[in-house]
Amino acid sequence: MDDPRGETRAHYRHFLAIPTRWMDNDAYGHVNNVTYYSYFDTAVNEHLIRAGGLDIRDGPVVGFVVETSCRFHRSLSFPETIDAGLRVVRLGRTSVTYEIALFARDAEAPAATGRFVHVWVDRATERPAEVPAGIRAALAPLVVEPAPR
Repeated sequence: MDDPRGETRAHYRHFLAIPTRWMDNDAYGHVNNVTYYSYFDTAVNEHLIRAGGLDIRDGPVVGFVVETSCRFHRSLSFPETIDAGLRVVRLGRTSVTYEIALFARDAEAPAATGRFVHVWVDRATERPAEVPAGIRAALAPLVVEPAPR
């Protein structure tokens, strides 16, 4: 399945190389569909921890994933290193909408594209909280206009 939006690497602001693992493959010899969501989670959280200073253990505010989606365009498999492209299409007061694309190494077109929404909440009360300043600063350079659906 081709990506109907014509997405390429140039549409993403940040990249993370993720090596596939033997256990990522399914019985058909390609990365299992649920593993793509793990790659999305890794791309988002690596950036939040490294660039935004997210304290996953003791921070007073945490991001809850409230929505995910994935469109598969072509297979990935082990052994392969993929490039996860990340961008932000909405940086709200209490939520963030990310779009992620998974590219085979040296491929311009994505193997999969996805969406991932965080709602930031107070850890103790689980009530919505403002996106922390450090997270906001780390995400601001990744903001792009949303692609047409």
